[in-house]
Amino acid sequence: MNKVFLIGNLTRDPELTETSGGIKICRFAIAVNRNYAGGDGERKTDFFNCVAWRGLGETVARYSRKGNKVAVSGSIELRNYEDSQGVKRTGIDIVCQDVEFLTPKNGGDDFDAPAPSQRSGSKPQLQPFDDDSDIPF
Repeated sequence: MNKVFLIGNLTRDPELTETSGGIKICRFAIAVNRNYAGGDGERKTDFFNCVAWRGLGETVARYSRKGNKVAVSGSIELRNYEDSQGVKRTGIDIVCQDVEFLTPKNGGDDFDAPAPSQRSGSKPQLQPFDDDSDIPF
């Protein structure tokens, strides 16, 4: 079974292109922190190249940008190619089957941040509600 789950931050804005056949493809990279520290006490970070096809790729390109946190599930794909000097290389891509956006819509990192209407310092006006008359006990 070839299945991978990653949570990380986009290292650059997604790039949406199109194949010669008209199929949309989105390429992006994510940085994933390891859950342990090295001998020097610092946490290491791994970088993964990701590919999302068709509608998923369009969605990623439209709703995410550099720094956003995403959860990616998909499979690992190896590809062989020659670089500009003619040296054979192997690339590793994560082919996305699902991408979930974990950064709030307002772009901040605080999920508990008050709504924009509540940030001005005024509290919302609540209306009293008394509907206990219908409770059967």
